[in-house]
Amino acid sequence: MNIEVKNSVKSIDYSKSMKILEKRAHDVFLGKKDELLWVLEHKPVYTAGVSSKNTDLLDKSIKVIKTNRGGKHTYHGPGQKVVYFVLNLNKREKDIRKLINKLEKCIMDILNEYKIKSYPDRKNIGVWVGEKNKQMKIAAIGIKVKRWVAYHGFALNVKNDLKMYNGIIPCGIKNKGITSLKDIGIVDYKNIEKVIIDKFLNIFL
Repeated sequence: MNIEVKNSVKSIDYSKSMKILEKRAHDVFLGKKDELLWVLEHKPVYTAGVSSKNTDLLDKSIKVIKTNRGGKHTYHGPGQKVVYFVLNLNKREKDIRKLINKLEKCIMDILNEYKIKSYPDRKNIGVWVGEKNKQMKIAAIGIKVKRWVAYHGFALNVKNDLKMYNGIIPCGIKNKGITSLKDIGIVDYKNIEKVIIDKFLNIFL
């Protein structure tokens, strides 16, 4: 299984990245291109997945881009690592729950490199830190599966401005918080892109 790895240094426009992902998913299905792992950061943008609700948009002046990934409202911006992929489940296991489990493990493996204890939550997809009575989301997952090609990915909060979440109910979850590596005291994350790529390939190659 060949996975092309891209690591974009400059911020990428969200809509542009979606066109690239859609085209790659189509080409992967046809066997024209290898699978893809793409690590990037977005310019500030709010997006709403297929199960989003208008009531989760607290600040109605925010411009939101509708997207075809699973999940609800979220924010992407500088300091957050967005990890997109295109994986052909026709040549892997056709099991979406197992795919999500592997993504959660990948994120936990990344965080473990920074001595951060994290865990999944069966009721709320993503990866969390903190005690059960004070759960904080550090990574969100949103995927789309079309003709058994899975794409989109996950977003890991590294040093992004958490105040940007104040205008939405992130992922539709009201009673839990949002955090980042920086927010919980991790100051050295210069090699985070390499860690992300290594951990992802360890699981999916």
